Amino acid sequence: MALRRPPRLRLCARLPDFFLLLLFRGCLIGAVNLKSSNRTPVVQEFESVELSCIITDSQTSDPRIEWKKIQDEQTTYVFFDNKIQGDLAGRAEILGKTSLKIWNVTRRDSALYRCEVVARNDRKEIDEIVIELTVQVTPVCRVPKAVPVGKMATLHCQESEGHPRPHYSWYRNDVPLPTDSRANPRFRNSSFHLNSETGTLVFTAVHKDDSGQYYCIASNDAGSARCEEQEMEVYDLNIGGIIGGVLVVLAVLALITLGICCAYRRGYFINNKQDGESYKNPGKPDGVNYIRTDEEGDFRHKSSFVI
Repeated sequence: MALRRPPRLRLCARLPDFFLLLLFRGCLIGAVNLKSSNRTPVVQEFESVELSCIITDSQTSDPRIEWKKIQDEQTTYVFFDNKIQGDLAGRAEILGKTSLKIWNVTRRDSALYRCEVVARNDRKEIDEIVIELTVQVTPVCRVPKAVPVGKMATLHCQESEGHPRPHYSWYRNDVPLPTDSRANPRFRNSSFHLNSETGTLVFTAVHKDDSGQYYCIASNDAGSARCEEQEMEVYDLNIGGIIGGVLVVLAVLALITLGICCAYRRGYFINNKQDGESYKNPGKPDGVNYIRTDEEGDFRHKSSFVI
């Protein structure tokens, strides 16, 4: 018959593990430790973001907090000596004791941020945590507002700051567009080509069905961002109306020309200088003889006797 080991021996066998656990926990007591609720936050440009840095264990009531920014192999202070430093001055603050909040983030804020805590009263005085902030930049879209039927139209979508280089996709009325309209029977009435590398959407000849709300999405490993919707209207070109308008303009020009000619013939455009000269005594033109009257001869005859 097999002998059974007393239960107390099994308990004694586990005693060394129990003491090791107590010893390990004793080493952790008084050691500052940090954690973060999100070590890789992603935010849209011009929004706000919180970089989480939380002290989980510490025996120091007033530890020293520092934030540093690591970008392009350079390290600069963000929070030092209880003040926000550098380009974040005026648009960042410390939340709680250690977390950092940034308002109105820009593409230049994409970087690594290191939270450092020094607790002098703890056995392990220093701990740090690194957070990678990614700021997604909204792409710039250019969509023509109105295009006549049958004409070419080009839509542009660009984001030069994205890293790695983004890929582009276009949507019309919230429906994704293929790279080639011929590849999808749904777009058989359209004729366009999409370059996903450059973000250019080209219609060789637009149709009425191409009217709608367009927007672009730029995507890479860091995430995606979209531009605001813009409307493109495709309208019919009224050839008859254009010809009629041209004829009206030509008729108006003909009437104006005729009026000017009539006014000129009636003397409305004669120079007023001729009217001023009519008040002067006309001189004797060359080759013209005047007839002497009897009164003029008598006057001169009487005058000869006076002399």
